[in-house]
Amino acid sequence: MMEVKIDMNTFDEVFEQVKRYIVEHEIISDVAITTWINTMIPVRLDGQNAVFRVKTEFQQGIIQTNYKAKLEKAFEEVMGFPIHLMVAIEEPQTEAAPATNPEDIDERHAELQKSYEFAEYDYTFDTFIVGRSNEFAFAACKAVATDAESKYNPLFIYGQSGLGKTHLVTAIKHEISVRNPDKSVIYITGEAFGNELIKSIDQRDTTVFHDKYRNADVLIVDDIQFFSGKERMQEEFFHTFNKLHSEGKQIVITSDKPPRELKTLEERIRNRFEWGLIADISVPDFETRYAIIRRKAELLDLKIPDEVIEFIATKLKTNIRQLEGAVKKLKALKTLANSSPTISMAQSVIRDILTDDQPIPITVEKIIAEVANVYGITPEDIRSSKRTSQISTARKVAAYVVREVTGMPLSAIGMEFGGRDHSTIVYAINNVTVALQKDENLRNLVEDLIKDIREKNPQPNVN
Repeated sequence: MMEVKIDMNTFDEVFEQVKRYIVEHEIISDVAITTWINTMIPVRLDGQNAVFRVKTEFQQGIIQTNYKAKLEKAFEEVMGFPIHLMVAIEEPQTEAAPATNPEDIDERHAELQKSYEFAEYDYTFDTFIVGRSNEFAFAACKAVATDAESKYNPLFIYGQSGLGKTHLVTAIKHEISVRNPDKSVIYITGEAFGNELIKSIDQRDTTVFHDKYRNADVLIVDDIQFFSGKERMQEEFFHTFNKLHSEGKQIVITSDKPPRELKTLEERIRNRFEWGLIADISVPDFETRYAIIRRKAELLDLKIPDEVIEFIATKLKTNIRQLEGAVKKLKALKTLANSSPTISMAQSVIRDILTDDQPIPITVEKIIAEVANVYGITPEDIRSSKRTSQISTARKVAAYVVREVTGMPLSAIGMEFGGRDHSTIVYAINNVTVALQKDENLRNLVEDLIKDIREKNPQPNVN
């Protein structure tokens, strides 16, 4: 064996060189380096043995299984001879902590619900965890926020709810405001934009509305899919978009779907979304979820044991908002129970979150509300005897969608629509069926309605 002994300071420097080599050659992802490699504590380099210490058996297993060979290769490239990586577990320190009874946690659930909301932190780029599922969207948002002459205009970000779109666009607003305090940066949801427009129309004065949005330096619209089927809102946004874009003002948009799937938005608007850059955010992998939990805990000054982080990351897989909620609730539980987070606590928190997110049966009320929202009327209008063209069309579409989604008998559907008889419902459904074959816009609208209703209310498998 080659006799090489290096003191601790030098070994630290060698390890830093190894990590730089890994980053430069993209051997290990940034998330993995932050989550696993940076937690390794150099102990000694004795001969060809590089000895490290970690805090838990879980960390040790992850590093030995996934990164040992890559680290050994990097060490060899840096030092010029083969290295054997050895990872030991730090001696556990015992802390006196009162036992936590899961039943006590359940009994204090009401108090917990009121207390965990205090845990907040800023949505900035520094608090956003980057992984394979979002790295392109993150880079695009960072470029828009830091480059005064960004070529990504408009920037369109899409992905399922709860994956970090709002965090990223809020970070854009924050970063631009810090760098350029004099710039007018407007962040608004699609729904709030629509509500402001309706209010200005009701007051018969759209001048203030136009001045606000058409003179912005940066306009960020979150959840643009809210405009689907709303012609006046789309018209207003179309002209706002054109003015800002022609003046080189930055536009950022988020949606739950890519532009080509927003079929109930006018084609001229969808086409403009494709002028710039389109970036998606997908469901995070395990390592990213693990890093998110740990980072959120750090921001809330909460120490969560690795095995508890692993448990949460394994159970909550599809929604970053759920991960944030779990950490906030654990923070509150720690305060209430006066003990460190445990698997038992995590089980209670996850049970609450998953119970809150359980699918709710699709009701006729929900369907009518969705259709009314798309047509810009009220559910009461649909059930009423009003016969204006818009209300009549919405009523027929609602009856058709109820039949398609629920399979209810026609007589029962009639009762839900203000006591209308069987023949009226038959006529409405047949009328829509014929229209769908001729009118592509109506077909797209109805298909999107049915899809959105089913996605918002997934039904349990009863087989």
